[in-house]
Amino acid sequence: MTGRYLIYTPVDSTPDERRFDAAWRRFAEICRSLHRDGLDYLVQLNLAHLKPHVLITASGNARPRRVAGARRLPLPPPIPPQRCRERAIEVEWFLPENRERRKDGRAYWAKHRARYDELSAMAEEFLRAELEYWRELELISGQRARSNRSSSRSCRF
Repeated sequence: MTGRYLIYTPVDSTPDERRFDAAWRRFAEICRSLHRDGLDYLVQLNLAHLKPHVLITASGNARPRRVAGARRLPLPPPIPPQRCRERAIEVEWFLPENRERRKDGRAYWAKHRARYDELSAMAEEFLRAELEYWRELELISGQRARSNRSSSRSCRF
């Protein structure tokens, strides 16, 4: 295999610094790629020409290498809508308008002390953002669960 890569560079680097940097970045990327594929390459710099350029001529048999860490990671399991609903209700308890309600749930919070401490340390604006997050996630999880059930029903023969 033989291939040529032509990269034009600006005449003066000072006024056109972005294009100059982009051209040399492209040059480095091409050289790295050719090296990774196990190809030999020859670099010719022609900076005295009216259109200064770099010519890279590659030759050899390409042997693409596997990139370390390129495997796909499994997705985390989806959060069930019920769990999202519980989290949203917990957050609602700490909003200022629910102060009286908080006193009624002492038994529940005795079991969930770590979550109680986490929520009580949050400011009101963060509580409202947290509530919005869990309500939205509950909606998305519920839609996903419904679509999975409907698609499994439609596939039966």
